[in-house]
Amino acid sequence: MAGVTSKQEAMLETFREHMSAEMNGDIEGTMATMTDDPYVNHVPVMTGGTGREGVRRFYRDHLVGKFFPPDVQMTPVSRTVGEDRVIEELVVRFTHTTRVDWMLPGLQPSGKRVEIAVVVVVGFADGKIAYERIYWDQASVLTQLGLLDAERGLPVSGSESARKVLDPNFPSRVI
Repeated sequence: MAGVTSKQEAMLETFREHMSAEMNGDIEGTMATMTDDPYVNHVPVMTGGTGREGVRRFYRDHLVGKFFPPDVQMTPVSRTVGEDRVIEELVVRFTHTTRVDWMLPGLQPSGKRVEIAVVVVVGFADGKIAYERIYWDQASVLTQLGLLDAERGLPVSGSESARKVLDPNFPSRVI
């Protein structure tokens, strides 16, 4: 990336290592990228952990190696790199064929397709990840799983909200 400082490049490399370890089921590799007192907060459902052991427990029991079903597709939309944080915007698609407790705590697999826009805010301290705050539209996910009914007048969208992130010409809702 043009104009990125060596500190920013190091943050990006740590973030790549972190994500690779998460996706490959490597808890120790994941934790090695984090500070001694990290936190993880999946904002819409408040899943995550606080402190090294809380994050390790959350990763072990609910995330690392269990991140998404096998057919997951992640499409990058944008990345912002600051002095002490990286912000990723992406669209994630998957079929809900396995438990995804970090996003859908307590819900059994539905077999339904999900497409969502996600924003990940990753903060750094001393070259390691200090926190992750992850945001998505939970109403959109629940609509796609058939647990909320947008047709009943609720002001929610399904997968079309993610499609509009990828294509600004996708029709807007007329109110």
